[in-house]
Amino acid sequence: MDEKRFEEAKNKIIGKSKNREGIGTLKEKTVHAVLKYYYAPDEKMHEVPIGHYVADIYTGKAILEIQNGNFYKMRSKLDAFLKEYPVTIIYPIPHKKWIIWMDEETGELSPKRKSPLTGTAYKAFAELYRIKNYLDHERLRFIFPLVDMEEYRLLNGWSKDRKKGSCRFDRLPVALFDEVVIDGKDDYLQFLPDRLPDAFTSKDLAKIAKIPIKTARTALHIMTCLGVTEQIGKSGKSYLYRILIGRNPKSGFNVVERING
Repeated sequence: MDEKRFEEAKNKIIGKSKNREGIGTLKEKTVHAVLKYYYAPDEKMHEVPIGHYVADIYTGKAILEIQNGNFYKMRSKLDAFLKEYPVTIIYPIPHKKWIIWMDEETGELSPKRKSPLTGTAYKAFAELYRIKNYLDHERLRFIFPLVDMEEYRLLNGWSKDRKKGSCRFDRLPVALFDEVVIDGKDDYLQFLPDRLPDAFTSKDLAKIAKIPIKTARTALHIMTCLGVTEQIGKSGKSYLYRILIGRNPKSGFNVVERING
C-alpha cells in the first residue's frame, strides 16, 4: 500500500480541493478512475485493446481489471485474457463511508452522514462466488482495496423521503485504509482467524470474524471448493470444517484483525 501514490492519483482526478461540482462528470466513475491511476500512473497503460476486449490496465506483461461488482460479467474477459496473461481483479470495498444526498432538480447537497457500517474484505466473497470456477487458475489474483469514501445518492427513490430505492450517483475516495491481496490458496487463510477451534462451523467463523452468517457460509463454501478447508461432519444441523493447508508465515494473518478494526 502506497498512501502517497494514492493521494497523487486522487488529486489528479478530483483535485486537492475535492470540488463536489465535478462529481459525476467523468467518463467513468471516480473511484474507478482514481484506482486506475493509483495502480498504473502511466496513462499509456490505460484502456488497451487486447483481442476483442479492452483491458483497464495493460502493463505489457499483465492485465489489471478494476471491477466495482457483478463479477459474472468478467467471465468472457477472463476466458480470453487468462489464456495469454496474468490477470489481477481489483475490487474496491468501502471501508468507512459518508452518505451525501443530492436533489436532482436543484443540485442541492445534504450534509454528509457517516454510515454505521464498516466494510471489510469479507464482502468480496459474494463476488468471488460468481466466478468460483476461475478461482484456482494459476494466473488469476485479486486485490481488495479498502477505501474510505463519500457516496453521493440521488433523491429519486419511491419512499416519502425519496431515499428508499434511490440510485447511487458517484463515490469519491477519501483515503486508502488497506489492501488485501490474494495471490494463491495460502492467502485465503487470512480470512480464518487463529482463534478458530480445530473443528469449527460457519457460526464460529461469523462470530469470531464479526461477519454475517451468510457471508461466513459463502466464504467457507469457496474455501472448501479450493481445498483450503474441508467438511468433516456435523454439529447439530451445522457442518463442521477444518483447515487443510498449513499456515504460511508470509501471509497476513493480522489482516483479519485489522479489517475488523
